[in-house]
Amino acid sequence: MAGRQPGYLRLADSGELERRAALLQERLQSCVICPHHCRVNRLANERGFCRAGARAVISSYGPHYGEEAPLVGQGGSGTIFFCYCTLRCIFCQNYEISHYGLGEEASPSEIARMMLSLQKKGCHNINLVSPTHYIPQIVLGLSLAVQEGLTLPLVYNTGGYDDLDTLKLLEGIVDIYMPDLKFGDNDKARKYTKAANYFDLAAAAVKEMQRQVGTLKLDERQIAYRGLLIRHLVLPHNLAATDRVLEFIAAELPGETAVNIMAQYHPAHQADQFPELAARITGQEYAGAVRYARELGLSNLL
Repeated sequence: MAGRQPGYLRLADSGELERRAALLQERLQSCVICPHHCRVNRLANERGFCRAGARAVISSYGPHYGEEAPLVGQGGSGTIFFCYCTLRCIFCQNYEISHYGLGEEASPSEIARMMLSLQKKGCHNINLVSPTHYIPQIVLGLSLAVQEGLTLPLVYNTGGYDDLDTLKLLEGIVDIYMPDLKFGDNDKARKYTKAANYFDLAAAAVKEMQRQVGTLKLDERQIAYRGLLIRHLVLPHNLAATDRVLEFIAAELPGETAVNIMAQYHPAHQADQFPELAARITGQEYAGAVRYARELGLSNLL
């Protein structure tokens, strides 16, 4: 159905997709892609907080069956795992990729080939995992993939630390936004991720995402084709300020906003250096988070 076609197809037909790609490339010259605003010249391979340079670095790609059900379906979510990150979470479960960049450089044409390969394998979407710092390179790759027949929805799977001006350039390009809302407290976020004003900026970013794509929409197969899906990982001792995260969602977003409250925290990477993070969450902590979300009127918990 035409109404379910990825938005980037319309932008490609009008030439707007190429224009956006060029505008995003310009933001790399004095890099302001993410809220850190390091202003290094990434086109000259200078490195800032995220440690990314001119080319995207990719760890792996392929069908993934561990994502949320509306993304996975029968064919899997077509994930591309990007290396490095705009956050330095001390408990990161994928730290080899996000902190140490274990992967290979890829050109925009290689990114395009990956996208087309995932479509050929029968995946339901292109799921960009930690894409924020590479979005100019990704949109260039997308524009090439469209020319070769890409038609899958684009999923922006982010840690939530996103720049509003960059997000506005993604309007009509991204079909499904899937941000983490990691912390509801700026001070705790800075301590555990090294990101300034995390909650304030992530909250503003999520509201912009909601404005662009609305609530999550599913087709007759119960596969998502557009909308917002928020993730939140519960940490021990309410270190993520889960209550404030849920209160923000309930107050600022529609009650039917899709929310995945996640229970899989385990001490990883450098978490053992922080006694408060050295244990898994309890069943009571997780159940309390879910109960509070329901009390606040959130009706679409995944």
